[in-house]
Amino acid sequence: MIEFLGDWKRTGYCGDLTAADIGSSVTLMGWAHRRRDHGGLIFIDLRDREGLAQIVFDPEVSKETHGKAEDVRSEFVLAVKGKVIPRPEGTVNPNLKTGAVEIVVSECKILNPSKTLPFTLDEYVDVAENLRLKYRYLDLRRPQLQESIILRSRVAQTTRKYLSDNGFLEIETPFLTKSTPEGARDFLVPSRINKGQFYALPQSPQIFKQILMISGYDRYFQVVRCFRDEDLRADRQPEFTQIDCEMSFIDRDDIIKMMEGLMATIFREAKGVEIELPVPRMTYQEAIRRFGVDNPDLRFGLELVELTDVVKGSGFKVFADVAASGGIIKGLNAKKCATFSRKEIDDLTEFVKIYGAKGLAYVKIENGEWHSPIAKFFTADEIAAMNKAYGAEEGDLLLFVADKPKVVNDSLGKLRNLLAKNLGLLDKNNFVFVWITDFPLLEWDEDEKRWAAVHHPFTAPMDEDVDYVESDPGRCRAKAYDLVLNGNEIGGGSIRIHQEVIQSLMFKMLGHSEEDKREKFGFLLDALEYGTPPHGGIAFGLDRLVMLLTGSDSIRDVIAFPKTQKGTCLMSEAPSTVDDKQLRELGIKTLAK
Repeated sequence: MIEFLGDWKRTGYCGDLTAADIGSSVTLMGWAHRRRDHGGLIFIDLRDREGLAQIVFDPEVSKETHGKAEDVRSEFVLAVKGKVIPRPEGTVNPNLKTGAVEIVVSECKILNPSKTLPFTLDEYVDVAENLRLKYRYLDLRRPQLQESIILRSRVAQTTRKYLSDNGFLEIETPFLTKSTPEGARDFLVPSRINKGQFYALPQSPQIFKQILMISGYDRYFQVVRCFRDEDLRADRQPEFTQIDCEMSFIDRDDIIKMMEGLMATIFREAKGVEIELPVPRMTYQEAIRRFGVDNPDLRFGLELVELTDVVKGSGFKVFADVAASGGIIKGLNAKKCATFSRKEIDDLTEFVKIYGAKGLAYVKIENGEWHSPIAKFFTADEIAAMNKAYGAEEGDLLLFVADKPKVVNDSLGKLRNLLAKNLGLLDKNNFVFVWITDFPLLEWDEDEKRWAAVHHPFTAPMDEDVDYVESDPGRCRAKAYDLVLNGNEIGGGSIRIHQEVIQSLMFKMLGHSEEDKREKFGFLLDALEYGTPPHGGIAFGLDRLVMLLTGSDSIRDVIAFPKTQKGTCLMSEAPSTVDDKQLRELGIKTLAK
């Protein structure tokens, strides 16, 4: 029999009860997590978003209520009234916030039963992700996931308070906007009123927040939804959330200092972790040289070793030919990994091939000597020089890649991370930040045969490099900065171009014709001519940040209703077809499959 709430009012959350509540009369509501029948007594763990409380049904207190408890099964929705008492000696659960107390139930209402669940909600039970996403409303009841969603809310609220306290205004920007050609593919929205024309969902509020700076709102922020139609992976979703900020009359150091304060406040409030400030900085060039990537994980060593000058004249033809053709030879020392089997080394070789490397040379240091198929090609002096460069010791495994600089750095940078994971060097409770600065402004796109913006086309060049934008684009450095945490870029930003002449030059370098830039960016170029202040900003990926705070492996575990890697919602079955009437109103005809 289903009962109704009536005039019952909840007095608090199940998970908030402590020994201080002993003797209190309470009204609790939640879900039956577990039920245990101990002869005359029935115990139910009642669960809500804050945790569990053990409730006890005693026939000596109420036979009617005890009879209802006999019918209760997992995930029944209950409302109970009772008295908080201490648990009997020997039954206290020190691992539970409410583990010192229990509630003797005097009245109970079964507000709704539940069908048998397709999977249990115990956090220790491994459930296929597709099944969890199909029944997301059940998955979201799991305590582990609830903790992540609650922490996400705290991060957002902490962000709003910190930025508001520092003079930032929360201003909304449009979701229906104009498609632009830079970056990932846009999600398009057809216009019913203007047939044949489309809005685009924003990949970021970039242009609008710059317009706000031009409009005199010198400190803006938004916790904003953004959209990108791109291939997905563990840390990507078609719709995602940014902490978006912009400031006027500042330089790079001002933004970095303000955002370090934000991160320190978030980690203190959400995780109880103190971040040491200021956060270290590293140039892009140094990051690539030492770690092969521009988002280095600094929780462990395994730094890359430059060997080109040592081996360019060696008898090993592969290395000598690569060096002669302008390539580089680099490596890393996998400490105490000389015990790796041939299969394990072959697996590492196949891994670096994913990033374009043709192979992976190796040397094992055993009994003070090199053991490797390539050892015979090097002189004693060359071996000694390489040992010194690697800091080689007994039991080490020296790894080498020779190729074009990008291939070498990409493959070894990713290999470094793989080795750290396999060797257990990644402590999820150790948070190591670093700012990466002085990125290149432009990079040559071999496929398009043109220059492309490394960040986006609104990023300003370093003042001393402005003259090189047209004459020597590859030499230009950007006023850009990324914040990296444990090998993940969690935020990126830049000082923006605030002068029309430089912005027009940037568009020219990116291959936009005069007509094209006016068509796509005319309103921004016009605005820049009406007294635009120097300004800059940054955007943090909220999903990725919360993923790291919670130690999750995927951002899907910190988003209430995520999409799959194919961009679908298994629960609501989106995307879906629409009827012909809707398409006719939009002036759209679809192609047959």
